[in-house]
Amino acid sequence: MLKKSICLKELRLLVVDDDPDTRKILATLFKLEGSEVMTVASAPEALEAMLHFKPNILICDICLPGEDGYSLLEKIRMLNKEQTQPEIPAIALTAFVHEEDRTYALLAGFQSYLYKPVDLKELVFLVSNLIEPGSNCN
Repeated sequence: MLKKSICLKELRLLVVDDDPDTRKILATLFKLEGSEVMTVASAPEALEAMLHFKPNILICDICLPGEDGYSLLEKIRMLNKEQTQPEIPAIALTAFVHEEDRTYALLAGFQSYLYKPVDLKELVFLVSNLIEPGSNCN
């Protein structure tokens, strides 16, 4: 179901990607939409950000140095449970383009999966559809 309007104001996004250009592009995109964005390059930085930044949405590259996005998401889910917080919606970004990779990401707990290079309009649309019902911009 398509939303009539996309409103990302006051949304807190955590972008995890080891590519600095991707981090910069996504941060700029969502800041222009009125969102607060934190970008990090690794899984340890992402876990630290989860504790202090407390994002509403996670956008995570699957191929990270040292620890992949699947392992990171599993740790984030455990952290959410320990802190009795709801699961953060997550979007996987990857260069893997096989259908089984998409299936694996969805089974691992990501709500959406996008191939790189990312279609920015599609990403904004996916994020807007992961926002809690009742969020609005007045």
